[in-house]
This record gives sequence, structure tokens and C-alpha cells, in this order.
Amino acid sequence: MHKEKIEILERALKREKAARKQAEKILEDKSRDLYLLSDKLKNTNEQLENLLQEKSSQLQGVFENINDAYLIIDLDGNVINMNNVAIDLFGYDIEKENLNVAQLIYVKDIEYAYNSFNTLIELGIFSNYIARIYTKKKLVRWVQINATIIFDTDKKPIAAQGIIRDITLEKESEDLLLESKNRLASLILNLDSGVLLEDENRKIVLTNTKFCELFKIPVSPELLIGNDCTNAAKDTKGLFKNPDDFINRINEILVNKKEVIGDEVIMQDGTILERNFIPVLNGNQYKGHLWTYRDVTLKRQYRKSLESQKQKYSSIIANMNLGLVEVNMNDEILMVNQSFTKLSGYKEKELIGKKGGEVFLAKSNSIVIKKEQEKRENGQSNSYELEVKNKKGEIRHWLVSGAPNYNIRGEVTGSIGIHLDITEFKKLETQKEKILKELEKSNNELHEYAHIVSHDLKSPLRSIDALVSWIKSDNIGKLDATTVENFTLIEDTLEIMEKLISNILEYSSAGADTKEENVDLNETITALKKALFVPENIAIDVTNKLPIVNGDKTKFQQLFQNLISNAIKFSDKEKGLIQIEFVDKISFYQFAVRDNGIGIEEKYHDKIFKIFHSLNKSKESTGIGLSIVRKIIDLYEGSIWLESVPKKGTTFYFTIKKNR
Repeated sequence: MHKEKIEILERALKREKAARKQAEKILEDKSRDLYLLSDKLKNTNEQLENLLQEKSSQLQGVFENINDAYLIIDLDGNVINMNNVAIDLFGYDIEKENLNVAQLIYVKDIEYAYNSFNTLIELGIFSNYIARIYTKKKLVRWVQINATIIFDTDKKPIAAQGIIRDITLEKESEDLLLESKNRLASLILNLDSGVLLEDENRKIVLTNTKFCELFKIPVSPELLIGNDCTNAAKDTKGLFKNPDDFINRINEILVNKKEVIGDEVIMQDGTILERNFIPVLNGNQYKGHLWTYRDVTLKRQYRKSLESQKQKYSSIIANMNLGLVEVNMNDEILMVNQSFTKLSGYKEKELIGKKGGEVFLAKSNSIVIKKEQEKRENGQSNSYELEVKNKKGEIRHWLVSGAPNYNIRGEVTGSIGIHLDITEFKKLETQKEKILKELEKSNNELHEYAHIVSHDLKSPLRSIDALVSWIKSDNIGKLDATTVENFTLIEDTLEIMEKLISNILEYSSAGADTKEENVDLNETITALKKALFVPENIAIDVTNKLPIVNGDKTKFQQLFQNLISNAIKFSDKEKGLIQIEFVDKISFYQFAVRDNGIGIEEKYHDKIFKIFHSLNKSKESTGIGLSIVRKIIDLYEGSIWLESVPKKGTTFYFTIKKNR
């Protein structure tokens, strides 16, 4: 081989060996770097796992401790996770029971809810969804929901999560604010004063019906909002007695922009308007102004006639039949009228400057007067009785109605008293007490007499009944049909008479003295259901729990027994229903006994409570039951009335006074 070629090959071989060594070195360095990087990556993965575990723990803590309710549901609406706040809000615990969000949707929001869920599926998110939901206890709550879709690694939706905030209180407050705003707007629209609110550019912000009425504007207030008032004064000046003065005064007020109160303008028809101007400021920045106009025509006319009226009333006071006295804070008499001088026997000049207590009162009344003076100083008014001596030294009884007297600053300067001599009335009252005692004694005697008469009347009736029974028994088969029928009529009549006598005795006892005890009316009705004959087709229903009242157990039993018996007696329906209801009022109990029987025509509503008045003339009905009912209710200071529709039924309402 050529020597030159051999040299070239040797040089190439050397370069190749050198390159291989360099490549091996690079490969060795890269292997070392790769090992170090792999080791570092391993450490990093361990750190990432620890961090992921830490973050998962943190997220779990957030999930459990978030202040709002948090739910995770599958795409069929089944709840698969929820936090404690959600458990408290909805009342469900998915560890103990299954829950689907369809159970929570308020019935009127169903369509809205499903549309929103479809939006969530389509867009993957929705926010500020506001609707009502049902809790487990069927309470209605307002909620605000922000929700998102949860995707798997293939970006496929697998679930949804949402944060639910209970905004019930905020919603109620919002509704209350809106209601208040509407009320305020309604109040302004219906004020008896004309109102005009303008902004800084003289554009109408608000006005009302009275303003349109005063200024003869033939449109509703709402149509004026936004209108420019720059030329309004010129347009309406013809309504006023001095048009130029009206315009000049408005321009002056608008230039000064200072509050004006009580400005007066007179219209062509004689109406007097009181005008107020109030600038509206935000800090020091002018934001508009408020005009108010009030018709004070009658007020001004009244002021003009005040002196004549004062003179007229002074004359009335001087000649009124009631004695009138004005005193200062020291009980010194400042003024008396003519009737008081007649009442007391003193002349006016004998009383002015004197202390009323020293002139008229016995020492025993000094404490009463001191207390009444303290009440006057505190601005209180009331009536009280006094025993006094007139000028002749006679003991008289006065009824005094007193009130504090004020100066223009609202300070109590004394009192004014109206006096009525009730001496004769007191004598009558004493006589009345005596008569009441005698009446009570007579009532007791009458009650005893009723028992005696009842017994004496029943004895011959029973004897007659026995004789008739013996005659029928001794003559079985001997008497013709007419005679037997007559004997039956006699027996029926005797039965009616005996029942009538018993009812008279019961009626006389209804208003007698009662014993006071706690009576559970629920037990009373239960006992009556067992004691009364109630046909199978009639149901007695107590719609709510009855109270425990204070009174006589027997009389309350009589009361309900008569009303229920009446309802049973006059039931004509295939399915009869008697309902007993109760309402607790402030000072009394109100009851109702309702039936679906034959009803009572309105013309008989007052008559049925009278003794012996019965709409159903039969031996079972003596017409005394409702009389006894009314008498018992009167005893307990109540009242009774009824509502009835013939063929549909009757409701008897009655009241019993509390804490008699």
C-alpha cells in the first residue's frame, strides 16, 4: 500500500479512537446525570405524594368545616357526599338514609330547577341559582347555589358538586324592605299634602296625587316623573291670586337654596296653600330639593274665628251643669264656673286664691288629694270620688274628673277638674246593695220552692200514671181500641208534664250558686259521648284541644249536653257530623258547636233561647234546653249567638270569660 495512504488511515484511526473515548466519557457523564436526576425525581415524587396527601387532608378539612352546605351528587341526582352544614340545613344524613335532590325541590320551582340542572350539564357550571327547597321536616328555605360538574380523566362528566347558602333571612329582609318601600311610596302618593321632589337639574323624581290635584294637573303622578320643571312656575301662575309674586318668590327660593318653612300663597279660588322648600344635600353637594304644599284654608279660617269661639266656649263653661275648677300647682283656685259655686255654696270671690283642699276636704281625703296632684304633675288624667263639706257644712260626695293643665311650652302648670255631685247616687247605691241582698235571699227561697213544687207536682202525676197502668192491666182484652189509645195519650201527656216539671227545676237551678273548681272540658266531652245516646251515623269530633276552665263541672256538663243533644236531635243527614271547636281569646274563651243538621231559619234565631219555645213540637223537645244554655253562659259573663243555613246546618258560638 502506498505509504501516504497508510499515514492517512493511521491518522483517521487515531481520530476515531479519540472520538470514541470522548463519546464514552460523554455517555458516562450523561449516565451519571441520569442516575442523579432519577434519584432526584424519586425524591420529588415522594414529596409530591406527601403534598398530595397533605392537600387532600386540607381539602377534607375545608369540606367538613366550610360555613355553607356542600353537596356532591351523581348525574341522577343521588347525593353521594355532604358536609355537616348540609345535614343541619336539609335534615337528612346520607349515612343513614338515601337522598335524591328531587326530594328537596320546592313544588313551584320544579321546572326552574330542572332547566338549571340541564344548564349545569351543558356548560359545566352555574352560579347564583336562587330558589326554595324543602327540608326533611317540610320547612321551606331560600337557598343560593353555585355548582360545577366533576369530570374524570377522560373529561367525561361523572358528578356535580355545589355550595348551598341558606339565604332565608336575607330573602325575608329583602321582601320586608320591598314591602316597606312600597308602603312608603303608597304613603307619599296618598298624603294629604302635595309633594314634589326635583333633582339638581329640576327633573321630577317623585310627586303625588295631592300635588296634581292642587295644581290642576290632569295626569297621574307616575307620568310626571322625569319631566323638566324649569318653566313650571310660568305655566301654573294663572292659578294664583298674584301670579308675578308667585313666580318671583319661587325664583328667589331656588337661587338661595335655603330651607323655607310656612310660606303662604293664595290661589284664585281663595284656597290658601302653605309651602315648604327643603334642599336635598349629600354632604355639601346639592342634589335637588323637595316642595310640599298643604291646603291650610280651613286652618286659617279657624284661626280667624278662634276668638269668637273662645268667647262662646267660655260662656258654655260658665253655664254648664258640671262644676269646673282650675287650680295651680299649689292647689290655689284660679277659676270656677257658676255651676261650681252652686255646687259648693260659695261665691266666686270667696274661692279665688284659696286652697281647695283646705276649703272643702276632710283630713281623711288629704292622702287622696296628694296622690292625685302627683299624677297631675306626671301628666296623668283620671276620675276619683271625694267626700267634702259644702258651705252649709253638709257632707256631700263628689265625682271628680281631673286633667293636667299645660302652658305653651308643654309644662304642667296645674290642673282642671270637673265636679259632679253624686250624693243621691251614693244613697241609691246603698239601697241597691240592700235590694241585691234581699233579691239573693228571694232567689234562694224560690229555688227551694221550685224543688218543693216539683216534688208536690210529680207525686200526683205518678199516682195518675200508676192508676192508668192498673186500669189497663185489669182490663186487658176488655177495652176497645179507642179507649186503649186514649189511655196511651194520657200516659204520653203525663210523661211530657213530668219532663216539663224536671226542666223547670233544672232551669231554676242553672243560675244558682256554683262551686269553683278546675274543669277539664276534654274530660267533660269524653264523658258526654259515653252518657248520651249517639246514633251510629253521627260522629262527634273535637277539632282541637279544649281548655281547662274554672267553674262548676255540672253546669259545664249541662251546657255542652244541651247543645250536643240538640245537634243529635235535629240531624237529618245520612252521615251526621258534630264538631266542637275552641279559640283562645285575650279575655275570654270562644267555643263553637257545629252540626250539619236541618238548620234554623233566621227569624227564629232570637226566639229559640226563650223558655218553652221549641221549633220541633214533640214530647222530646220542651223548649227549655237552650234557655238553660243561655242562663249558664250569662252566669259566666259570656254571650251566645248562632249562624245557620236551613237544610245545611247550624253553628252555636258562645264565650266564657276568663279570670272572673
